[in-house]
Amino acid sequence: MENQYDIDVQVETAYVSEHSEPDEDRFVFAYTITLVNRGSVTAQLISRHWFITDADNRTEEVEGEGVVGEQPVLKPGEGFRYTSGAVIETPVGTMHGTYQMVAEDGRTFDATIPRFILSAPRTLH
Repeated sequence: MENQYDIDVQVETAYVSEHSEPDEDRFVFAYTITLVNRGSVTAQLISRHWFITDADNRTEEVEGEGVVGEQPVLKPGEGFRYTSGAVIETPVGTMHGTYQMVAEDGRTFDATIPRFILSAPRTLH
């Protein structure tokens, strides 16, 4: 039996050198998320819950409504793509979390955001 509640989450990351200040422990990353509703019911993304961890194990927890100011509704087979950013104090870190979803039948469920790595390219001094 297929899962009625199935949101596929894919992530691409990029180091944003023009906004980063490595000498000041400021490393900026962009990440692009692609969500695809692989389930059989329409669902809306209501909120997000992120854990952003740097190489020194400092973790920032971020919660909020929607993503980039939107609460997209995804019908079965539909996708939504957005780009956002994160700033950490080390050249390498990780992010993971969940999106809180509400299906059209009223059921709430979480879409897991798999852990992904933020990594600045090696820089020569």
